[in-house]
Amino acid sequence: METNWAAEHLQTIRTLMERSALYRRALAPIMIFNGVAGTAAALVGRFLNLGSTRAFILFWAGVGVFAVAGSFLLVRRQALKEAEPFWSPPTRRIAQAMLPALVAGFCLAVVGLLHATSSPGYPTDQLGMLWLPLGWIILYGCAFHAAGFFMPRGMKIFGWAFILGGCALLAAGLPDGLNRLDYAYAVMGVFFGLFHLAYGVYLYFTEPRRNES
Repeated sequence: METNWAAEHLQTIRTLMERSALYRRALAPIMIFNGVAGTAAALVGRFLNLGSTRAFILFWAGVGVFAVAGSFLLVRRQALKEAEPFWSPPTRRIAQAMLPALVAGFCLAVVGLLHATSSPGYPTDQLGMLWLPLGWIILYGCAFHAAGFFMPRGMKIFGWAFILGGCALLAAGLPDGLNRLDYAYAVMGVFFGLFHLAYGVYLYFTEPRRNES
């Protein structure tokens, strides 16, 4: 049994290394899609003035579901195009690597939701609008860094950008004179919107041979 498991594990690693270029190309449309979705969501959420922590969590949870669904559709389309199985052992390995940090982010949202109020004026609600986005950002970075062990090196760098950026903002606190609502949506828009968009555009334009074909 252990011999079979080791052989399957080695085959999975070998497959991931062989298909790293393919996964890199597949990431470009996913990152661009999520970047557009994150940027648009930040603008819409701020325009709608969703100021309570409860509304903030529910809104971004809906955005997250939309982003995950769109990403899965893009991955499925890419798998069909390349005649590859959708839920292959390498895909499972990447999902398992990302899962712990993503589950922690989900638990963070649930805890925030349980302790949130529907009124944006309470001190606990104001505090939640500051630490919650940064917690999501750091854990999201941890998830991508974990996936980077099975994918191109840029994934680790992308993950570190989230981790270090989130920690730096957490240490800096809320700048004087800045509205907490503007801060929360700006942070989410920059990290979950513009960062994804920039990385997706970079991936797209650094694959000239694929794009020309």
